[in-house]
Amino acid sequence: MPIKILTVDDSKTIRLIIAKAFKPFDCEVLEASNGVEGLAMAAKEKPHIIILDLTMPVMDGYEALTKLKSDPDLKSIPVVMLTAESGRENVLRIAKQGVRDYLVKPFKEELIVERVSRIIDLKPKGVTVPKARRFDDPVSILVVDDKPAICEQVRLGLGDTQWTVLGRGQAGEAIDYCGRTVPDVVIVSLSLPDNSAYSLFQMLRSQQKSKGTPVFAMCVKTAVDDQTRAQQTGFTGIITKPIDFEDVKMKIARALSLDTSYKYFEHRDGVLWIKLPSGFSQSTANEVSAHLRSKVAEAVDAGLGKVIFDVSPLKSADLSLIKLGLDVMQFCQEMSLRLRMVGNGAVSAECRKYEETKDWSFLGSFDEAVAALNGRESVAA
Repeated sequence: MPIKILTVDDSKTIRLIIAKAFKPFDCEVLEASNGVEGLAMAAKEKPHIIILDLTMPVMDGYEALTKLKSDPDLKSIPVVMLTAESGRENVLRIAKQGVRDYLVKPFKEELIVERVSRIIDLKPKGVTVPKARRFDDPVSILVVDDKPAICEQVRLGLGDTQWTVLGRGQAGEAIDYCGRTVPDVVIVSLSLPDNSAYSLFQMLRSQQKSKGTPVFAMCVKTAVDDQTRAQQTGFTGIITKPIDFEDVKMKIARALSLDTSYKYFEHRDGVLWIKLPSGFSQSTANEVSAHLRSKVAEAVDAGLGKVIFDVSPLKSADLSLIKLGLDVMQFCQEMSLRLRMVGNGAVSAECRKYEETKDWSFLGSFDEAVAALNGRESVAA
């Protein structure tokens, strides 16, 4: 389904400029000439984003924005506001209504495209989007370190994944290997002699086949100068010893844009199930938050209107869990979704201690939460 962009402006010239700006992209530009028409079009078409002029006849942009944000079916649609003035009071006035961005007229075509692309994923026409790789797909990793024990440690540390770890003891051996087969990721020790780690990095970046390959520098945690030099050189990231393999997995997944959402989001029994693992951490919270809006929107698009936030594997609560829970509550409220939470009494009590103004009531199991969402309420923890 193509992206729908609704432009609401009484100026036909502006509408033509916007339509021309997005012509190279796989999207449909809808038009309305005032706020009344814009609201009707938004209700009918459910656009992915609205470009809304502030000053219009019949109904101006501010009134239209107020009505959009008060409509449960439309309030989650991001809005970019067009205005003829950039005064502080004017900007604050529209910002309070929840606009995602604004532009001052006149503007160039490339600027409106740039602002919109910050909010939605624009794809050029005719471009086939490759299937996203998942965290549990095979990944090839080349570790370059003159100490075989380190290569073996990495192999064992990533042993619970589908990833393959290959070791090379010298930069020259790694260059020969990459000349035949380019791995998905390279991890190179900065302690290699004669600055050969940097020579390897420059070689990989100079070759067409490997110039986009993530290359991580590895060194001891206390080698601050080495880390600074590696960052300035352009290494993808730093892996420090002793190695935190959960951190390594997260960094590799991010560098390769591996989809991790399946670990936390599942459609089951007519609900979107958001499930947290027992090893919940700030990194986990960041992963879930990164996928939250897209996965909830995907569930709504699939016809699901109920969400279960399951923290039952956790024995305690911290601030990262509280913030994530509040984000889930707020977004479900914005999308008019019914929400139930699953967990134990101890977590519930700790959540209330951190955030007394919210209802942190947890049911005991997934099945109880489904029953509650379907109108068969049970007692919450």
